[in-house]
Amino acid sequence: MTWRLFGVPCNLGQEASRLAPCRLPYGVVSYAIWQPGGGMVSPAHKIPADIAELLSHQEAGHRAGHYYVALFGLRNYDPLYVVEHIQHGLTYAAFERFHRNTDLSYRVLAQVAEIPERTLARRKESGRFARDETDRLVRMSRIVARAIELFEGSTDAAQRWLTNPVKALGGRTPIDFASTDVGAIEVESLIGRLAHGIPT
Repeated sequence: MTWRLFGVPCNLGQEASRLAPCRLPYGVVSYAIWQPGGGMVSPAHKIPADIAELLSHQEAGHRAGHYYVALFGLRNYDPLYVVEHIQHGLTYAAFERFHRNTDLSYRVLAQVAEIPERTLARRKESGRFARDETDRLVRMSRIVARAIELFEGSTDAAQRWLTNPVKALGGRTPIDFASTDVGAIEVESLIGRLAHGIPT
């Protein structure tokens, strides 16, 4: 069944009730709710297209792969492509897109990626990050993506959780704890336990 939300067609299917994505102008996706009693569609919330891309993989059960790089605006999740992209270095434009998608401040992003303020300014001028800086940013995107999935697309809730102390991590914030490979693995494990309702 197709309804229209703000003039945009939304294919909702025949389910009794369903949350369905509708692509609006400027890359924004609004999730619409079909209310079968009155046959109405109402907007639930709007999320950026990159976040919608993450959620679409989660809803489809595609847990494997490197789709978290969608937070940088990338759409090729093949491992060879992602590795090549890391080796070549992320563009500053991709970094800014990551910032917009995650609601994390430039200060927090630079701190976790171990990029000094002056270096960040130079990267803005040159337009590209170094290989090791890119590797750390991509690792961070994996953690942020899992947090966004945990909070069902709410970047605000994910940002609050990532930047506040967590007892299971020794009182450190998840975003800080994930600044190393070992720490990132532990944060991902914690998110997995929370997603399955396992006490931590």
